[in-house]
Amino acid sequence: MRASFPYLGRGSWLSRRDPRVVLLAGFLFMIGAIQLRDARHLLVLLVAALVYYQSAGIPFRRVRTQWAYLTTIIVVIAGLNTIITGGRSGGFSDAELHVLFRLPLLGAPISAEAVSLMVSQTFRFLGIIAVSLPIAYCIRPGDLGVAARRLGLGDRLAFALDLTIRFIPSLGGEMAQTADAQRVRGYDPTTGSRNPIRRLRQLAPMLVPVTVGAIANAEDTIDAMDLRAFATGPRTWFRQLAMDGTDRIVVIGFVLFAVACTVIGFAGWSQHWLLPFLV
Repeated sequence: MRASFPYLGRGSWLSRRDPRVVLLAGFLFMIGAIQLRDARHLLVLLVAALVYYQSAGIPFRRVRTQWAYLTTIIVVIAGLNTIITGGRSGGFSDAELHVLFRLPLLGAPISAEAVSLMVSQTFRFLGIIAVSLPIAYCIRPGDLGVAARRLGLGDRLAFALDLTIRFIPSLGGEMAQTADAQRVRGYDPTTGSRNPIRRLRQLAPMLVPVTVGAIANAEDTIDAMDLRAFATGPRTWFRQLAMDGTDRIVVIGFVLFAVACTVIGFAGWSQHWLLPFLV
């Protein structure tokens, strides 16, 4: 569990901010984004989120796989929601639907309202991802738990958050180590057919050793924390954090943003917008 995400934002404007600012920005942006439904409003939010993301200085070539994976997941989920609901959500009724076509075999209608909902969802989740990725790549390794504790979370919750974030790269390292061990024994699980289903089947022999290794590493972490008398009393923290004027301005800006979006959402000023060129 000693692994962590690479510190890709080193030296950037956002990396010089207090890590609590990065955590609060992601949380407050998500609170505000889920209050809005109009695709035009969400597009503005997406542009602002991308500007914020650029301030993290994360090289795109290092995270393009993550972006491709997350974007694919978002599009698939939004597409499935489009098929399932057929546009019968977001204030649209059956009488208002403008059916564009029906899917072959399934016969499910794809309406202008459904496509409009899909676009809104895609903009919303892409913006949330753009603001959330710096949490993994722009906070110094070891500062995440300290930042969570300074935000008022208990020692257990702060460590749980830190270990949860570290579990993902730790599992990736375990898989890479297992794959190397398989290659030494004459079996390469990463080469062969380009068929994605076949390649997933080739990874099957890695599931058991990776799972056992993850459990063993988790037990080692638990033993190490027990030996250090974790959670038996108040815990002190060597790392000290302090916000400067810029940090406070950024936090206040995100708080005002979340409050404004909440007011707009509850007032009904951001309803689902039907894309006019689809009608």
